[in-house]
Amino acid sequence: MISWPKSNDVLGTVNRGNPAESGLCTLCRADCQGKCETWLSSLIGRKMLYPRDFGTVTAGSGNTMHLGVSYNSLRILGYNYGATGLKENLTNSADDCIFPNVDVSTEFGNKEKIKARVPIMTGALGSTFIAAKYWDSLAIGAALVGIPIVIGENVVGVDKNSVIENGKIKVAPELDRRIETYLRYYDGYGAIFVQLNVEDTRNKVAEYVIEKYGDKVVIELKWGQGAKCIGGEIQVKDIEYATFLKKRGYVVDPDPERPEVIEAYKSGAIKSFARHSRLGYTDLSSPEEVREQFMKAVEYLRKLGYKWITLKTGSYSVDGLAMAIKYATEAKLDLLTIDGSGGGTGMSPWNMMETWGIPSILLHSKAYEYATILKEKGYKVVDMAFAGGFAREDHIFKALALGAPFVKVVCMGRALMIPAFVGSNIEGALHPERKEKVNGNWDTLPATVSQIGLKAEEIFAGYHEVKKKVGEDEMKNIPYGAIAFWTLADKLSAGLQQLMAGARKFTVGTISRDDIASCNRETERETKIPFITEVREEIAMKVLNS
Repeated sequence: MISWPKSNDVLGTVNRGNPAESGLCTLCRADCQGKCETWLSSLIGRKMLYPRDFGTVTAGSGNTMHLGVSYNSLRILGYNYGATGLKENLTNSADDCIFPNVDVSTEFGNKEKIKARVPIMTGALGSTFIAAKYWDSLAIGAALVGIPIVIGENVVGVDKNSVIENGKIKVAPELDRRIETYLRYYDGYGAIFVQLNVEDTRNKVAEYVIEKYGDKVVIELKWGQGAKCIGGEIQVKDIEYATFLKKRGYVVDPDPERPEVIEAYKSGAIKSFARHSRLGYTDLSSPEEVREQFMKAVEYLRKLGYKWITLKTGSYSVDGLAMAIKYATEAKLDLLTIDGSGGGTGMSPWNMMETWGIPSILLHSKAYEYATILKEKGYKVVDMAFAGGFAREDHIFKALALGAPFVKVVCMGRALMIPAFVGSNIEGALHPERKEKVNGNWDTLPATVSQIGLKAEEIFAGYHEVKKKVGEDEMKNIPYGAIAFWTLADKLSAGLQQLMAGARKFTVGTISRDDIASCNRETERETKIPFITEVREEIAMKVLNS
């Protein structure tokens, strides 16, 4: 088993828990006092692209671990001549071919495009309480940056204050809060997605959203995610709330209405209940039946008036992947998110998350293969997003390259939640009167923060850019978690610009599979990305033999 290092002396980062390949701890805590790379990047931004203590150190690469088949076993290539994808107002001069001139914006969609300033989007942030607690920071941060954010499944169903009469939503305050928070700062870049699962479909979420918000919202059908192979889950500690959820139609385990469970809860033997969603397509037995029902669902959503419809699928077996790509293409969807195993979750059975499904790089390699088959048959293949364990700018580049030209955006889950956590903790520590409102976990600033600064203007590298964007009067309404979100996104954007400039690619659409290489033969075999010393060897031979 590969063990990832817990600290990086060059960057001055330390993981509190056991790190995954992404660099995030396998268990990421909202109250964490630091300081993994993503945590620290949420404060000091693009400074994290460079070794610490400039002027008193030299630094050398310590990354020699290219074992097994993983995104870590792909290397990004750089070239010593040329430039591709320059904007029309730029030339191929050395003065214009600088990394700040790299355009990292992207767009996706079948007809009318959705634009994003950075080629990233959030994963689905659904009914888990941690998503609800930090929604303001996440939504405002995403809107200010100009990237899509996804409201995940079951938000209406778990809301005690929502009203559902005769199987139709009448009032949905939590869903409204989430949509309206994002739209308040939306400026034409990004989008707000609302996801549908079995229960959401039964509760008429799509009908409620289109009636109230029209085409301002993207609707997303959900087949699954990479962290688990069963429906969405949350955990509740209150037996009354568990009973409420059961009456709402959810599967609750253990059953809060069984007399022996009630007695166990009263005695303290049972302290929590897990709420589960249902599996989709259980009444179908063939790909043909799945296609028929899927197409009907898409047609129904279009008749409701949805301009953009997307699909998210998980790390099922390859026939499920093939169905997702083929049917999303035939239905002319606007995006297909493919989430591999190795990603993250707000709540999933741990051993399920560790042992089920196809790992991200293998699933994504197959996605490219299947999309290419359809393209060669003459299809206009659906635009894609890859997801499953991404946190850094090199991950973004590699995912875009592995899936090129089909992948337009990279979906990041837990990494984009970290700035919301740390920003809220800082806000609560600096302004105790706001601590409860922002769900802060600290009473005072830890040394990991105070050594950077003692005021928001000192702590967050992106503070003044956010103030410039929203104005001084509006700045008082921007949560610190959103400022941290901006700061992290700026670091990711700058890092991606640097990697793209090194590959001589000045727009996202020019990134290709030729810009990465495999560092071992196993990765080469599985991804079909050539071994690193054999990439462009034919050009090398021409040079030597000329």
